[in-house]
This record gives sequence, structure tokens and C-alpha cells, in this order.
Amino acid sequence: MFSLHVDTARTWRGGQNQVLLTVNGLRAIGHRAALVAHPDGELRRRAAEGLELIPIAPRTEMDLSAAWKFSRLLKRLDPDIIHAHDPHGVAMSALALSLGAGSARGGPVPPLVASRRVDFHLKGNSFSRWKYRQVDCFIAASEAIRHMLVADGVAAERTVTVHEGIDVDHVLAAPPVNVHEAFFLPHGAPVVGNVAALVPHKGQRYLIDAAHLVVQQLPDARFVILGEGELREHLEKQVHEHHLEKHVWLPGFRTDVLGCISGFDLFVMSSVTEGLGTSLLDAMAASRPIVATRAGGIPEIVEDGVTGLLVPPRDHVALAAAIVRMLKDEEGRRRMGATGFARVKERFTVDRMVDMTADVYKQVNSRVSMPLKNRT
Repeated sequence: MFSLHVDTARTWRGGQNQVLLTVNGLRAIGHRAALVAHPDGELRRRAAEGLELIPIAPRTEMDLSAAWKFSRLLKRLDPDIIHAHDPHGVAMSALALSLGAGSARGGPVPPLVASRRVDFHLKGNSFSRWKYRQVDCFIAASEAIRHMLVADGVAAERTVTVHEGIDVDHVLAAPPVNVHEAFFLPHGAPVVGNVAALVPHKGQRYLIDAAHLVVQQLPDARFVILGEGELREHLEKQVHEHHLEKHVWLPGFRTDVLGCISGFDLFVMSSVTEGLGTSLLDAMAASRPIVATRAGGIPEIVEDGVTGLLVPPRDHVALAAAIVRMLKDEEGRRRMGATGFARVKERFTVDRMVDMTADVYKQVNSRVSMPLKNRT
């Protein structure tokens, strides 16, 4: 099976990491997999070694020039499956197929598979509706996303859930970071960590509001929010307004994030919306207990009261109460961390994700009339 993967993002986030894990994982089980990526993107840089790599990126969703280049590429490479991993990738693929990018052998056009990793509704404009009609199968990263696709009008038989996965051994091999030394935190202070882009749907504003309440009960508590994004200035202002300069750190993007996670006493995800949340999987692989919101696919990872505590989104009071409860319960944190590690090893490994993805390709490519079996 030869799959051609498309991701047009220039930045590096969880989605791009999933693309790289998928492509490398497919190659490891004997599939041929090539990647079309942004010429100046972080994904292309990280995937450069030992991978069939083609630099193409559309400037807009309706970039006909990029679509034409891609259509010529399809005729030359003749893949069995096109797998688009982001909306611009779906658009470029759909346009290329509409330009007559058939098989070099004169056969039918390859099926188009699209990953959906966010729990945002599909856009309702005419072009968006057209491009998504060209998709033969949507691979949803969670059941929450799959249900949203169906609610947006996608036929259920064109959807399948394949939970994202992580390389647990890679997490365990990451050199641990002494977060107290790295961020000049008081020795022995309990550290609450968050890893996410600083964007509205990640909800760090509610985490900072919660921190304001937590430190009134636990003055030694410290909060480290790792990530970069458009809300940095706003969040820094919020920290200042709450007089939390000695309690909340925003160190930005770090390459040693896995090592930092292992140094946290508690991992918190404050998202308002969330497709699945692979940083939660990283934290659980590091045996960290969790406090998170019930947004999107998060409850499919975190079992309330077993691997962590779940609270409503946008509720900083409930978030603060859960953080205080966990920080006061060292034995509970240890127990939930161990249970979370076992859950990740059983249900959320990259090997499981890759095997299920390959099975979806097989079903789609065979053009069997029976519906795809939903996977959880």
C-alpha cells in the first residue's frame, strides 16, 4: 500500500507530530509513505531524514497553481491513498483530483482520506461543502469529533474513529528536567503544568483565574504554562492583574517539553474545545495525574476519579477546587498516575493508531460497499 500524506502547516503542533508518527509508523510496517509538506515548515525539517518528501504548500485554500502541481505529482507517483491531514491539504487534494489527477496506469483516481483532529464544526460556505464532499473517509481523532462530523451532515458510513497515539518509549526515554531549577521555583513547591498553544480554545485564561484561587489555599503552589501563541500578551497581563508573578510562569516554547512534563506534580488541561489532547497522553505516559475539562474527546482519555479529575469547561472555580484536591492528595496522585500510564499503554500507543489507520486504508481502497466499522 502506498499512501501520500499532505500537511500544509508551517508551525509545529500536536497535529504535525501525529502526521510524522503516522508516516514513520506506516513505513515501519512495510508500507510506502510519502509526505507533501510546507517548504519552510517545521514538519518538513523534522521529517527530512530517510523520507520521501515533496515541498508544496498552497497560499490559500483555492490556490489553483499548487493544486495543479499536486495533480501532476499524483499522476507521477500514482498512490493508492491520499491522506490529507489539515483543511488546506484537503482543499488542495480535492482541487487536484478535480483537475483530472487519475492513475498513471489509467485506473480510477485514488481515494481521499481526511484526518479531523479538532472539535470545530465544518465551515458552511459553498467551497468548504464542496471540498468535503470529495472525501471518501474521515478519520476522526475521537468519537466526539466523529459525532460532530455526522451532525454537520457527513454520512456516518464515511466516518471512522481512530484515537491518536503516542510513542510511550520515546516519552520514557526523554531526559527528565528539574523544573524547580529550570524555572527558578522554590525547592519543594508543588508544580502544576500545562502544555498547549496560547490560543483561545486552550483556555489558559481559566487556568490563570484558577491559579489565583489555588494560591490562596496553597501559597507554595507554582504554575508553569508551556507554549507560545497569540494570547501571550493577554495572559501576561492577566498574571499581572492577579499579582501572580511569583506563582505563574509562561516560559514559551521548549524543545524539552517531555522532560518538563515528568517534573510536574500535576498536569492540567483547561481547554474549552479539544479534539483529543495528545499532551494529556504524554503526561499519562509520564505517570502524571490529570485535572482536565470535559471538552471534546478529553473524557475518552481521562476517566474521572480513576486517571484524573474532570471539570466543566470555562469554570475556573471548579478547576481550582480540583487542583487543590489533587495537590493535597499525594497518594491519590500516585495512584492515578500509575493507572493513567497503564491506560495509555493499552489504548493509545502509536502502534495501535498506525495499525488501525492501515486497516482504514485497506477498507477504503478496496471500495467494499459495506460501511466502515467505527473504531474506539
